[in-house]
Amino acid sequence: MLTALFGAAVLSGCGSEGEEPSPAPDYAKKLAGAPAPLASLYKQGNELLSGGQSAFDDRIASLQGYPVVVNIWASWCGPCRAEFPVFQQTAAAMGKEVAFLGVNSEDNDDAAETFLSTHQVPYPSYIDPDGSIAGDLKATHGYPATAFFDRDGILSYTHSGPFESQEELEEAIRTYAYGGPDSD
Repeated sequence: MLTALFGAAVLSGCGSEGEEPSPAPDYAKKLAGAPAPLASLYKQGNELLSGGQSAFDDRIASLQGYPVVVNIWASWCGPCRAEFPVFQQTAAAMGKEVAFLGVNSEDNDDAAETFLSTHQVPYPSYIDPDGSIAGDLKATHGYPATAFFDRDGILSYTHSGPFESQEELEEAIRTYAYGGPDSD
């Protein structure tokens, strides 16, 4: 009996955590009035973009003047899936002043598209089949990872592991993308 209860307790913690479909918020309403470079970015929301490293680098360059947060994820990664609602909420809350991007790394495009169909985000993700963009962003300890760029387009920090809350991610943005909690 005790073994059966223990087995049920272990199994109840496995599997679907973070995999419940996230409701698609009305990003257009929340991000209305974003400056032109950010509005252009968010018009590609929830899309998988090709072009590799050069397209990603060009996008980062086009966003100079804005802090940039890059979520590096894969559809097969349980912690990535669990973290997605944090990025959904934070991008909706801060997207008028901070650029958000995704990098879908070492994943199958069909699986990534299926995942995005139920976990929509207002920003696009670049396809990174071989992990080269993730490697360039110093995401070398697994996924998820989050890269922070300052307003000059300089990579300032890469965080390994999931963010547990919107508050935790916002604090990291203030610290690494804006240059500190006291930055303008």
